[in-house]
Amino acid sequence: MAERSLFGTDGVRGVAGEVLTASLALQLGRAATDELGAKRMLVLRDTRRSGPMLEAALAAGASSRGASVLLGGVLPTPAAPLLSARHGFDLAAVISASHNPYADNGIKFFGPDGHKLDDATEASIEARIRADHGLGAVHGDVGRLIGAGEDYLRALAERFDGLDLSGLKVALDCANGATYKVAPEIFRRLGADVTPVAVVPDGENINADCGSTHLEGLIALMKEGGHDVGFAFDGDGDRVLAVDRSGGVVDGDEIIALIAKHLAGTGELGGGVAVTVMTNFGFHRAMSDRGIDVEITGVGDRYVLQALRDKAWRLGGEQSGHIIDLGFCPSGDGIASALLVLEALAGTDLTERDGMRKMPQLLVNVPVPDRDAALQDEGVLAARDDVAQELAGEGRILLRASGTEQLVRVMVEAPTTELATALCERVASRVRALA
Repeated sequence: MAERSLFGTDGVRGVAGEVLTASLALQLGRAATDELGAKRMLVLRDTRRSGPMLEAALAAGASSRGASVLLGGVLPTPAAPLLSARHGFDLAAVISASHNPYADNGIKFFGPDGHKLDDATEASIEARIRADHGLGAVHGDVGRLIGAGEDYLRALAERFDGLDLSGLKVALDCANGATYKVAPEIFRRLGADVTPVAVVPDGENINADCGSTHLEGLIALMKEGGHDVGFAFDGDGDRVLAVDRSGGVVDGDEIIALIAKHLAGTGELGGGVAVTVMTNFGFHRAMSDRGIDVEITGVGDRYVLQALRDKAWRLGGEQSGHIIDLGFCPSGDGIASALLVLEALAGTDLTERDGMRKMPQLLVNVPVPDRDAALQDEGVLAARDDVAQELAGEGRILLRASGTEQLVRVMVEAPTTELATALCERVASRVRALA
């Protein structure tokens, strides 16, 4: 297979103007169009200052290869596959760096089936860029997709047509990102009394002390009283975390457990649930108690999605709040997931949720000279195996290398915080000895 270095786990991402330049965006648009033989392309973006620059360059590259490009403006990532299906696009791109700071940006592509491109296709796109085929002489056109936001809202309204939120007081932290218009609007249309926060994007304040990676403001708002539930989205709107009326945080594991039990109860789950290796052990216990199968994948939504496709299952996601419901969209959708939570609660309060009981978890990052060698060290592996045996059936230990740094991550879940801390330190100390 061709070499793949530009693309990470979620598209091409880096500091805008330094790593992700207009020139690279143009090349990506050109190469992706050629690779997929695309005739019609949709481009969406979030609220970052660099978005319009990259949008123009990406569209120029695609149109230079004969594609007709329509710009949908600022919309959440999941709008891309939904609008592609509705309007017949055979390639879609979202310009966003998700939860990263505003200076970063990214480009991720969706194929004609609405799914993100696989590794092999991304590698072929990179090979085309390296070969530098040039602009060519064929030119398409660039225009705007009028009503894109309304189309996305219509898809949500159709899915949640029976959900009545009348009288529910909801706080929404939109991270000054892609959900800042559509999230409050769909909640209002379903009858909720909405308090929107972080809905004044200026190009630089996306994810800045707000959104799903900075819950402090939403927690404080919920503790003040006056709201029944709070939801926080990330910059591109494919993740969500919840906060109950007491200020308690409900992470992705709990959200998935809540939704899974609800869908299983209505006969709509369609099989088991796919989650990553980082999912809390308490989740597995809760699913086992309900007789729901669980498939474990590597970290990253693309691996969760692949497992769902392989198993022909519907629901999966990550602790971070990236939740995929293939019954609605082949991408994480924070707004749809929030509405699914309220559908699952069926009028009960989030503080009374009965999705799962989280097990105490401790994660320690240990710097090492060589992360791969550390994971093969006999002493480290022996310490891991001893802890695993001690926890058998009552918790777990996970060792994994960081994908970007020379770190080994040691994670332990145990019945008590004290035991998790002691066992995690036992293994971490063996890893530190290698430094």
